Amino acid sequence: MDERKYRLFNYRKNRDWVENLTIVMQLGLTMAGCIVFCLFVGYAIDKWLGLKGIFTTIFILLGIVGGGNVCYRQILEVINPKTEEDPNDRRTT
Repeated sequence: MDERKYRLFNYRKNRDWVENLTIVMQLGLTMAGCIVFCLFVGYAIDKWLGLKGIFTTIFILLGIVGGGNVCYRQILEVINPKTEEDPNDRRTT
């Protein structure tokens, strides 16, 4: 039997769509990861100091800002990929 009949998705034909989907998924997981990590850190500090949500709130806001910053830099990396000849690039490799 023909093996192509059983292939559910043709990656070669839909490569651009799949690459865009992976970028969107990466951005969502990055944002959620930053927020959840900061939530747990804030909760642990509140529990350790015996406070009622002050640091949890502060760290959730920091997670939102930090996640937004990381997502923004990831979007810039997709829009303007790094070239080897860029002398003004301050990122470390």
